[in-house]
Amino acid sequence: MKRLESLDTLRGITITGMILVNNPGSWSHVYAPLLHAKWHGLTPTDLIFPFFLFIVGVSISIAYRNKVINRNIYKKILTRSFKLIGLGLLINTVSPNFPFVETINQIRIPGVLQRIGIVFLCSSFIFLKYDTKKIIIIIAFILLSYYLFLNFMPLPDGKSPTFDESSNNWVNYIDQTILGSHMWKPISDPEGLLSTIPAIATCLLGTLIGKIILSRRNDKDKLKRLLWCTLFLLFSGYLWGYLFPINKSIWSSSYALVTSGWGTLTLAIAYYINDLKRISSPKPIIYVSQNAIIIYFLSMIISKFFYQIKVNDKQNIHSWIFDTIFVFFKDLKLASFSYALCVVLFYLLLAYSLYKKKIFIKV
Repeated sequence: MKRLESLDTLRGITITGMILVNNPGSWSHVYAPLLHAKWHGLTPTDLIFPFFLFIVGVSISIAYRNKVINRNIYKKILTRSFKLIGLGLLINTVSPNFPFVETINQIRIPGVLQRIGIVFLCSSFIFLKYDTKKIIIIIAFILLSYYLFLNFMPLPDGKSPTFDESSNNWVNYIDQTILGSHMWKPISDPEGLLSTIPAIATCLLGTLIGKIILSRRNDKDKLKRLLWCTLFLLFSGYLWGYLFPINKSIWSSSYALVTSGWGTLTLAIAYYINDLKRISSPKPIIYVSQNAIIIYFLSMIISKFFYQIKVNDKQNIHSWIFDTIFVFFKDLKLASFSYALCVVLFYLLLAYSLYKKKIFIKV
């Protein structure tokens, strides 16, 4: 099968979106759609990470569709997972002070790449071992049992659980108990331990969508099935949201369904444009897709140094660049957005350079 350009398009857009929302000029001046929901709710920014896990799922179905299952495949999956987890931990350990490593009690353990590594590992093993029907059953079991546990299982102190941002939320309780100070916030972490389980369901939904695209059905039938899947996922997710609020931080079951629905719709549109109508996406998006993980990794490492390395007593590199170059904008939100666009442009140019030199760094 030839390379699926629509998947490259979705991956490139997703990584570009990650860089855009992670690098505003000032976190105090950001357009609302470029921020995560404070707790319950869904913004365009909240679609980015689940889109990437959804893409990982589609990629799994493509990469392993004709593979002979043996020890070597499992070894490669384990190796890639550990590389992703290692890169994520490396991001978290970076410090501006020599030897450029945070002290042990300051290191955040969870992270985006860590979650991708764990989800990829579990989803790949499930995909290789089970057929479509059993994968559907596994997804349903994960999402339903997650809801029942978070909603009905009493906490160790006897209190009733909630979905609020508090210690009475099972997701936060487990993270606080096991991770302690090694979290993004004192009370919670959006890439914590328990919430990684429903994230696996997001990836597995991607494998099912990948199977539809890889099937021998005609193109019209594939699109119909993708749209029916979109309707089912969005309808069931938003409906469930009345009982189990859509929430990225705890990766609620409704959130997993809704974001997978939007991911399916976006991929279906790209599939129609790129692979059926043969209309190519903008080249920079494809370039980013070819080195997606390393581009994201570099953007996080460089951003962290920019925030931590001081230029003077009051400014770090990031704030100095923003205050010096973008100060001419009267609208601070526009200035902040312009800074983010310049960061995106830098990584698009980096991706272009890597592509032209035929450098493709696979993790």
